[in-house]
Order: sequence, then C-alpha cells, then structure tokens
Amino acid sequence: MTTPPRTDSPTTRRGILQAAAAAAAVGTLAGAPAPASAAAKANASSGRLKQSVCRWCYGKIPLEDLCVAAKGMGLVGIDLLGPSDFATVKKHGLICTMVNSHPLSDGLCDPKYRDSALKAMSAAIEATSREGWRNVICFSGNARGIDRRKGMDNCVAALKEIVPVAEKANVILNMELLNSKVDHHDYMCDNSTWGVELVKRVGSDHFKLLYDIYHMQIMEGDVIRTIERDHAAFGHYHTGGNPGRHEIDDSQELNYKAIARAIADLKFDGFYAHEFIPVRQPLASLAEAVELCTV
Repeated sequence: MTTPPRTDSPTTRRGILQAAAAAAAVGTLAGAPAPASAAAKANASSGRLKQSVCRWCYGKIPLEDLCVAAKGMGLVGIDLLGPSDFATVKKHGLICTMVNSHPLSDGLCDPKYRDSALKAMSAAIEATSREGWRNVICFSGNARGIDRRKGMDNCVAALKEIVPVAEKANVILNMELLNSKVDHHDYMCDNSTWGVELVKRVGSDHFKLLYDIYHMQIMEGDVIRTIERDHAAFGHYHTGGNPGRHEIDDSQELNYKAIARAIADLKFDGFYAHEFIPVRQPLASLAEAVELCTV
C-alpha cells in the first residue's frame, strides 16, 4: 500500500528529517558515504530505550544499507532476522534484537505443529546463543477450532519442554501478542490477559511476551496502563501506528512519546523495535520515529 508523499515544508523539523534521511539513503545506495544526516537529528543512543527496527518493513532497502542507516540513528540492532543475515549486522556493530523461528500461524497451541515449531525454536536458540544475543520469537499459532483453555494447556506443555533449553543457553523466548481482528484471524495469543496467564503458568524468566503496541491497541487499548501493570511479563516491544500500521506520527491515534516514556520509566532493559510500514520516504519516517521515542 502506498500513498503520495507528504509535502511538509523543509523548514519544519519533519521536513528536515525527511530531507536528511532521503539524502543519506541516496548516498548510501549510490555507494557514497552517508552524510551527517538523520542521525544528527535522531539518535537513539541519547535516550533510555534501546531502539531497533524490523527488517521486513524495509524489504526494498538492502540489509547492508539499512544497517548503515540504523547505526547512524543510534539503533542497537535489527529485528526478525535469521542466521544468514547475522554476519551483515555484526559487520556494522549491530545485533539481531529478535531472531526468527517458526511460522506464526503454525504454533504451539496446535499439536499438529508442535514438533516442527519446537525444532525451529531449538535451532534459533542455538544460533542466538552462539552470538551471545538475547531473543528468539515464538507464536501460539492459529486455534483451528481448539478452545482457549486447551490451547493454553498445549502451549504450556510445549514451552515447559523448550524453556529449559533457552535457560541453559541464556536466551529469552518471546511469544508475540497479535490481533485476531484485522491482521491475524484465528490467532490464539491475541490479548494480554491470556498471554500474561501463559507467562505465569510457564514460570520462567526465559519466557516472556512480545507486546506489540499496534496489535494490542486494536484488541484492547489501554496500552500504558497495561504496560505498567504487566510489564514484568513483557520482554520486547514493537511499534506501529493505528489504524494502518504506518508511521507513528500524528497521523494516527497512539501517543508514542507518552508510551515510550512510560516504558522507559519502568527501567525496561530489553529492546524497543519499530515495526511500521512506511508510506513516505522510509528512512525519513524511521528517523522521525527514532527521534519521537528517544526519551
């Protein structure tokens, strides 16, 4: 989905960020060194949150160039990569802040997919541990007619098998909270109440939830209060504007400055990754988001 670029004045802060990041992207893609660009305006290293960015949202930008831009903005890494990409991020002094594992629809709540999901998770844990990194993603998967109580039991049983592997490797498994209303129909772990109960039943610091702010705004709202109440269960955060999962600026309904500040005030020591699909110049939009969430 694309929309025409905005015509913000270059004299505004947004215009300056867009122009600078666009220049950086052009220079990088042309093989020229990136100028002192958006990084000068948006540098996450000056804030309290360790920010990163999800690779899939910037699929048209080569990973090498995304790493250059991310490093310049003070990001600590790239989310949702596999081992084939590790060398690239490491070359730029970055890490993979969340390592991929199994498909999100085929997860731990359905015995049909249990063994394949656990196999993928085990491989991801091993690869993450070798690098000394922290996080592996996992999913409940779709219900496919399984009720929530049985699905919970199935997830607990599977996680109690794999969590000791994660504990030994010093890796944290993060089950993502996704909306089942708009994007992922039939996904079981679609609300924080169910997810937090799962965390309690598993009972390990090496299993937490990936709290996706966009998805949970759709499903339940009350984002800041939920984060303050249940933050011990949340190991990772994703951003995204609602509606549409686009830029996290004033074109959507969430106040990301306040959300970022609330998370930082809780002394969160994990990663806060941008996962929105830009409809304007991609690196300019990322620079704006980084600046907004540098608190």
